[in-house]
Amino acid sequence: MYLLYLDDSGSAENPKEQYLVLGGICVYERQVSYFTQELDKIAERLVPGHADSVEFHASEIFSGRIDPWKSLSKDQRRDVIKEVLAVVANSYDSARAFASVVHKASFTPRHAMEVAFEDICSRFDRFLRRVDGKGLIILDESTHATRLVELSHQFRRLGTQWDVIRNIVDGPMFVTSRAFRCVQVADHIAYSVYRRFEAKDATYFDVFAKRFDTDRKIIHGIGHLEKGIEDCMCIGCLSRR
Repeated sequence: MYLLYLDDSGSAENPKEQYLVLGGICVYERQVSYFTQELDKIAERLVPGHADSVEFHASEIFSGRIDPWKSLSKDQRRDVIKEVLAVVANSYDSARAFASVVHKASFTPRHAMEVAFEDICSRFDRFLRRVDGKGLIILDESTHATRLVELSHQFRRLGTQWDVIRNIVDGPMFVTSRAFRCVQVADHIAYSVYRRFEAKDATYFDVFAKRFDTDRKIIHGIGHLEKGIEDCMCIGCLSRR
């Protein structure tokens, strides 16, 4: 079973933000412990003896307003984010990053989260077909939970605008990020992709970009959903030309 852990970055409701990102990490079920152990090691180094108290949220680490991050310098905080993403970059070959980048104005009046979720479901299902596997989507707790569950059922019954969903077995499941290190990894991926598109800052994105799901040199793992981007130079768009 392949597990796709997802989180979002950006706000669908904030008019000052252009993009919403839904992104995360797909891992084979036996590999979950690897990510847990690696993030626990980072947490133990930061807060010896109290690793369980450390929750890795990229935006909180970046801002440094709360413990344990406010005791670190700006450069130290940035290094923590990169260290979490390096776990992704150096993980098993079967681990894959996924992200859907939605330019909100391009899809009005549709809700950006629904657009992103449909895109992610389609990308994940195509990956599962390619590897002949089954999968489950696990998300951080969300105010959109009820609607996303409804959409998931609809996709399996009627399909997305691209295809019928066949290999995502159930869900999505919603969990608390504090209890799941892989959701915290997903948070970092989503935040890094958001920074790449919203702030034009690829500092964190470049750490793990090689792990986006790729087949025959086409990067399927990231979708840039925006009107009028024929000349876009992001890695996902470029790989499809």
